[in-house]
Amino acid sequence: MSDRAIIYFGIIFSFISISIGAFGAHALAPIIFDKMDVFDTGNDYHALHSLALILVGSLGKQFKVDLRYVALFFVAGILLFSGSLYAIAIFKLSYLGIVTPIGGVCFLSGWVLLLVKLYKLK
Repeated sequence: MSDRAIIYFGIIFSFISISIGAFGAHALAPIIFDKMDVFDTGNDYHALHSLALILVGSLGKQFKVDLRYVALFFVAGILLFSGSLYAIAIFKLSYLGIVTPIGGVCFLSGWVLLLVKLYKLK
């Protein structure tokens, strides 16, 4: 995956995040009112890490460092962490709560790997 592709993924995931957030706030609010905080948490992390993908692609391009695995960790985190929280909130699939921490570990792994990769540039 090229730096440009990582940036594109970030833009696409940002668009999806805004769409899901708006849909949840307006169309799904009456259905998920009791799980709106769960939905919002998933959407917040989705949006943050979508922007982080754009940052990662830009940093990779600027510093000429391979950050593909950082991007993959962030994408996996969005799918597992945010995706599981969306499913818990919308479909009441509470058993998917076991997947959420795996997504969280993916986010953390991506941030640690980004730090390590950029620190090695000294």
